Amino acid sequence: MVRAMEQEQETYKSRLFNFRGMNEGTATAGRHAKSFSVEIASKLEDASSSEDDLLNNQLVKPQSSGGLMGIFGRNDRALKAKQKEEAATKQKEEAASRHKEDSVSQQKEESAAAAAAAAAAAVAATECIEKIEKLQHDMEQMREKFGKLLLGEDMSGGGKGVSSALALSNAITNLAASVFGEQSRLEPMPAERKARWRKEVDWLLGVTDYIVEFVPSQQKAKDGSSMEIMVTKQRTDLQMNIPALRKLDAMLIDCLDNFIDQNEFCYVSKDAPDSEKGNAKRKDDKWWLPTPKVPTNGLSDATRKFMQFQKDCVNQVLKAAMAINAQVLSEMEIPENYIESLPKNGRASLGDSIYRSITVEFFDPDQFLSTLDLSSEHKILDLKNRIEASIVIWRRKMNQKDGKSAWGSAVSIEKREVFEERAETILLILKQRFPGLPQSSLDISKIQYNKDVGQAVLESYSRILESLAYTVLSRIEDVLYADYATQNPSKVTSNRNS
Repeated sequence: MVRAMEQEQETYKSRLFNFRGMNEGTATAGRHAKSFSVEIASKLEDASSSEDDLLNNQLVKPQSSGGLMGIFGRNDRALKAKQKEEAATKQKEEAASRHKEDSVSQQKEESAAAAAAAAAAAVAATECIEKIEKLQHDMEQMREKFGKLLLGEDMSGGGKGVSSALALSNAITNLAASVFGEQSRLEPMPAERKARWRKEVDWLLGVTDYIVEFVPSQQKAKDGSSMEIMVTKQRTDLQMNIPALRKLDAMLIDCLDNFIDQNEFCYVSKDAPDSEKGNAKRKDDKWWLPTPKVPTNGLSDATRKFMQFQKDCVNQVLKAAMAINAQVLSEMEIPENYIESLPKNGRASLGDSIYRSITVEFFDPDQFLSTLDLSSEHKILDLKNRIEASIVIWRRKMNQKDGKSAWGSAVSIEKREVFEERAETILLILKQRFPGLPQSSLDISKIQYNKDVGQAVLESYSRILESLAYTVLSRIEDVLYADYATQNPSKVTSNRNS
């Protein structure tokens, strides 16, 4: 504003100077013009002085005079101050509202968290109580089981019980029978039975952790010298075979678990009519087992390959378990009671016909077995008992140094070695052809009079795994036979071994 008034004053002054120049430069102008110029110049000077005074007054007294600009300035500042105050008040109200909402939300979250924590604590407490009750139940079971083992299954406590080795062997055998049973179907084990098996078999196998032997070890003294001391470690046969048997155990259970999603075959009850069983109906001595039923077109290629793969796996488990069991039984001592019950020579044990077949110059074990009647399990077991007894007789005669002993014989040691080798070959073939045979008289006698706890555990554990593997293998063969009978109904024979 001030700058504008200064510019206007300068404009008036420039005009005055112009009029003066014009007046001086016009010498021929008349008096009238001159006087007019003088008057104009004087008026302009008066106007300029008046404007200077007005400008000075406005510059000196703009605030004290309460001019228009001052009023506008004060109103503007007041308006801005009021707006700031209203904005601050609004912000405070919004902040208070948000704080209140946050407080309510936080209270709800805290309440929900407290409720969830209370529920979780209740669940945890319930689970803890259940675990404690389960642990107490397991401890009671363990006390009962090991109490019976210590008593030797003699509940009267009169000391007439069996040995610790036999009691432990019977405990493992009875546990397997109650958990696995007949295993009549190819299906996973129930979770409860599987957990029970793993828990209780661990209890019984835990005994082997404390069966040790002394082995030499090097130890350094404080002075740096080395000395040999004897330390304990788990017995070698247990250290090798227990982990192997556990692996076979897990493989069998996994094999059963692999059938959880199968839907191409089912089982028909033994009481169902023959029309439902189809061509695969049982015609063997295990009539009580359910009959597998496959689709009318048979199994798919994928399922057939899967079944064959499972069969191969189980067959490997069976062979491994049989090998361990046979090795353990061979290391057990032959009881004197069994030896005393034997005849005096191998001919009396085998019979004249079998003895002549074994002692011929050229012997073929397959040809020999083909001439025998092996149509029933009883006849096969009887042959096995005769051959094992003859092997024991021949071995004792070879080890007998007293020529006058009742075990003496005119047969040379070399011939007895040949007869023994032939008899062992026959036993091996029988075990391979008929893996599900019951125990022979020699095996039962060894188990009954065995005093070695480690051997008792190995023998019983391998025997039940062998039995389970053979059962699973038989169930797989049932399904494969049903598939074959469905695809080849005209070739189904009337007799079939399980």
